[in-house]
Amino acid sequence: MTGDGSPVSPTVADALTTVFREEWGRVVATLIGWAGDWDLAEECTQEAFTRALRSWPRDGVPDRPGAWLLTAARRHAIDRLRRATLGEAKLRQLAVTGQLPDADPDDSGIGDERLRLIFTCCHPALAFEARVSLALRTLTGLSTAEIARAFSVPEATMAKRLVRAKQKIRDAGIPYRVPPAHLLPERTRSVLAVIYLVFNEGYVATSGADLHRPDLAHEAIRLAALVVELMPDDPEARGLHALTLLQHARAATRMSPDGVLVPLEEQDRTRWDRTLVAAGLTELRRAARREHVGPYQLQAMIAACHVTAPTAADTDWARITMLYDALLAQVPSPTVALNRAVAVAMSAGPDAGLTLLDDLTRHGECDHLVHAARADLLRRAGRVGSAADAYRTALAQTSNEAERAYLRRRLGELTCPGPRRP
Repeated sequence: MTGDGSPVSPTVADALTTVFREEWGRVVATLIGWAGDWDLAEECTQEAFTRALRSWPRDGVPDRPGAWLLTAARRHAIDRLRRATLGEAKLRQLAVTGQLPDADPDDSGIGDERLRLIFTCCHPALAFEARVSLALRTLTGLSTAEIARAFSVPEATMAKRLVRAKQKIRDAGIPYRVPPAHLLPERTRSVLAVIYLVFNEGYVATSGADLHRPDLAHEAIRLAALVVELMPDDPEARGLHALTLLQHARAATRMSPDGVLVPLEEQDRTRWDRTLVAAGLTELRRAARREHVGPYQLQAMIAACHVTAPTAADTDWARITMLYDALLAQVPSPTVALNRAVAVAMSAGPDAGLTLLDDLTRHGECDHLVHAARADLLRRAGRVGSAADAYRTALAQTSNEAERAYLRRRLGELTCPGPRRP
C-alpha cells in the first residue's frame, strides 16, 4: 500500500523489491561513510524507501532508482542533523562544500563503500559474532529475526548484540575504512565469514519463499573478488572466491520452473555455467599454491568434485568423504557433520549414513535438514514407511516453500503408486 492507503501496482512493487535488494547496502554504507552514524544511516535509508513507496506509484520509477534513493536518504539525514546539536559541525561543512563530509581517507586502493563497511564491522574490538551479525544487518538489509535464525539464537539476543556492536563502534571511534595492509590479517577471518554468509543467504534464501537470491549471491562474489584483489596472497580469500563461483555455476538448475527444489543428482548439468566453473577452478588452483588449506578451500574442492563429474553416477564420493573428514577436523559443526554423513552414505551405502545421522540426533542436532537427509537415506534403503514419516517431520519443521515442495514431491512418490525417481 502507498502512504495514502491505495494499492501499489505490481510493476512498482517489483521495482521496489528489486531496488531494495540491490541498493540497500550501498545506500546505507554511503551514509555511514558520510555521517559516521549507524542508526542514522539505517533510519534515513528506510525513510528513503518509504518516500519511494509514496511517490513512485504517482511519478513513475526513476531512471536511476539507486541514485534517487541515495539523494532522498541524504536529504533526510541533513534534516535530522539540522535538528541535532551534534550535527552543527557537519552542517557548517555542508554550507561550505555543498555535501556531507567524506569518511576518513584511506590508502588501501579499495574505494568500494560496502567493502569498507565490512572491514569497519570486523574490527577486532568487537566480538566475532557481533562483527558478522552487524555486517549482515547493514549490508543486506536482512531483518534482526532473519539474522537470528542464521545464528540459531533468539531474536531478542540478536537485537541486543547489534545495539552493543553499534555502541562499541561509536564509543571507540572505530574509523570507517579498510585498514592498512599490516592490520588486514586480524580482520580477515571475520570479513570472509560475512561474505560467506551473504552468499549462503543468496544461495539458499532461508528467510522467505524464494530458494535463491541472486542479488546477494552476485554481491558476495563481487566482494570476494575485491578481497582477493586486496589480499592476493591469502589462500582462504581465493578459496572463498572459488567456492562462490563453483556453487553459483549451478544456480539456474537448482529449482524447477514450478518452484520445486531440484537435488544435485537430478540437475541438468548441460545448463551449468561452464564459464563460472572454469573461473572457479582457476581460482582454486591459485589458492592451492599456498601451503595452508583452510575451510573455504576444502569446501571449494568439494564443489569442484561435483561440477567436474560428467554425470551424478561419476561423482567421486570417496574423495568427497575424505575432504569432509578434513573439513570436520577444522570446522566441527553439525552442518559439516550432516554433509559428511550424506557423503558416507553415497560412498558406503545408506545404512552407514543413517548410523552417523543417529549420532547427530543423540547429540541434539535434529533440525529439518537432518530429518530430510534421514528420509532420503531411508528411501534409498527401501524403508518406505520410515522414510515417509521422516519426510513428514521435515515438512513440519521448514517454512521454505521450495524445500517444502520438494519434500511433498518425495512424500507423494512414496505414498502414491507410480514410477519413482532415483
